[in-house]
Amino acid sequence: MTAGRQAEGADADVASARGPSRVAKLLSALFYGACSFLIVLVNKALLTTYRFPSPIFLGIGQMAATIMILYVSKLNKIIHFPDFDKKIPVKLFPLPLLYVGNHISGLSSTSKLSLPMFTVLRKFTIPLTLLLETIILGKHYSLNIIVSVFTIILGAFIAAGSDLAFNLEGYIFVFLNDIFTAANGVYTKQKMDPKELGKYGVLFYNACFMIIPTLIISVSTGDLQQATEFNEWKNVLFIIQFLLSCFLGFLWKVPLQQRSGVRPRIPGNTAQKTRSKHETLLFLRVMLTSHFSKI
Repeated sequence: MTAGRQAEGADADVASARGPSRVAKLLSALFYGACSFLIVLVNKALLTTYRFPSPIFLGIGQMAATIMILYVSKLNKIIHFPDFDKKIPVKLFPLPLLYVGNHISGLSSTSKLSLPMFTVLRKFTIPLTLLLETIILGKHYSLNIIVSVFTIILGAFIAAGSDLAFNLEGYIFVFLNDIFTAANGVYTKQKMDPKELGKYGVLFYNACFMIIPTLIISVSTGDLQQATEFNEWKNVLFIIQFLLSCFLGFLWKVPLQQRSGVRPRIPGNTAQKTRSKHETLLFLRVMLTSHFSKI
């Protein structure tokens, strides 16, 4: 009897240990989806509705918010990542370059394209991530996952089919953004050792290393001057949305560090149900984006 109860207790402990992991992955995916949806809407409002002319300066704001939030959290012992040493740049390379490329190309493409078209072209990040994970990380995916990925892309094209406007500059920026996003995600997983930098260390040092070079680019291209001469800085609503974009730029990256490039590894029927729900949420997101962009 005692042995039986101990065995049942052990099974219960194993089940309880596995449960939070699945819930955490699902919540992380939902949180990522919500942040991703909101940041696209807020950035589009800033760059198109308000006609904010400086996407690079907005990217600098997001980097600054990431640095401040993580540094204050480290000081208050909410999170932990190692102090700077000379080996960190070598460990991170080429992540800082991919990080800033992802920032600039993403914000630039948001300002050039309509939301439906931007959403359609951003879906190509998923197959690019799958391809890079196969090449760099040596992962192999089943035919079901590959079909699911291309179903997501097909659904995006159908949802935004009424707004397939051509903008060559916007197309170039968004495809560069797809490449940078996929490469950044794959190399982050390759470099992110919890015993060394961890996810917060990777985020913090990426932003620290690239904020000054990005500021130099902003000054040399006239982007900073356009930002300082912008006439909406006295508009409280604009300032709130600008700060919200900076904050969401940080939040959006946190679950991105935790999730897999294609989908969480959840065994059995749970994986199939989660994948189906995830595809439905992505399709609804495209539909809602198309709807809001036409209002």
